[in-house]
This record gives sequence, C-alpha cells and structure tokens, in this order.
Amino acid sequence: MTSLPEPSDDAVPHVAAAVAELVERIVALPHVTQVQADERSGAPEASWGDRFFFVGSDRRRPFATIVEHDVPGFDEDSRLDRPGIFRLNVHVGREEFQRRFGYPPAELPDHRSGVDFTRCDEVLPHPAYGTYGWACVLNPGVRRLPEVDRLLAHAHGRASGEHRRARGEQHDSR
Repeated sequence: MTSLPEPSDDAVPHVAAAVAELVERIVALPHVTQVQADERSGAPEASWGDRFFFVGSDRRRPFATIVEHDVPGFDEDSRLDRPGIFRLNVHVGREEFQRRFGYPPAELPDHRSGVDFTRCDEVLPHPAYGTYGWACVLNPGVRRLPEVDRLLAHAHGRASGEHRRARGEQHDSR
C-alpha cells in the first residue's frame, strides 16, 4: 500500500482557504448550522478547531465535519499531523457506504488493511467512524468536488429527514 507524497510546506497557507471554501459549500445547503469547537463551546480540548455541520439549530447529530488534527490514541490513521492536511467527514449512511465501497460499514474491519487512510483527494471510509456509515476525503481537490458535493447533498438530505422526523413533521412527497 503506497501513500501520496507528503504535502509541501507551501501547502499549509492554502489549508485555511480550502477549508473556508468547503465551509461555504456546506453552509449554503438549506438550514445548516455550523459549530466550531473551542473552549467557549465547552467542547473537549481534543476537538478544538473542528467544525461540525448540522441541519437545524437543535444540533442533534452532525451530517458533516471538518477536522485538521489527529485525536491521539483514537483517530490517527489519516495522519492529519502532516502539514497542510485536513479531512472532510460525511455521514453517508449504510446504503451509500456499501454502494461506494462495495461492502457494508460493519465489514470495514475486514477491509482496513486494503485502505490507505492517508490518501488525499480520495473518498475513503472514515478510519474511526466508517463502521457507522461515515466516509471521508483528505484535502478534497477540484477534480473531487462534484463527488464531494453529491455526498454532502446526500448526507444533508438524510439529516434533513431525521430533523423533520425528530420535530414530528411529515415530508410532503407529492
């Protein structure tokens, strides 16, 4: 299994711009709220700087997140400690996960050895939450944006449905 080359040091300044552009794409979806974890939010220090995207203001469960650092002892497989690396995480659900990767989320442990979680600009199972139907992309590039937009729209649609059901609203399917 081979990894892509390490990003160059000049990639680091571009991370903020790339993340900002991705954030704009996500918050442009209907009824999306964003929370950036920090000390004031009461989030654990390990998640400070992470961005969480929800449908609705009740913030029940994020449908996407953006992270720029590892969580030591828990989520280190993407090696987000490399300069210029960030990861978009998207809750795609079981069906989309299986369609995308060819096996259900519960079987990710059987396939881990064949996944290079450090690859950039590739849709991959999430190294820590893949068994729950999450996918991820490290440093999504221009060629990957149509697929990223599709996955975000899919996850947003799923989250919107969950949000409506939690509020007791019915979906008009006419």
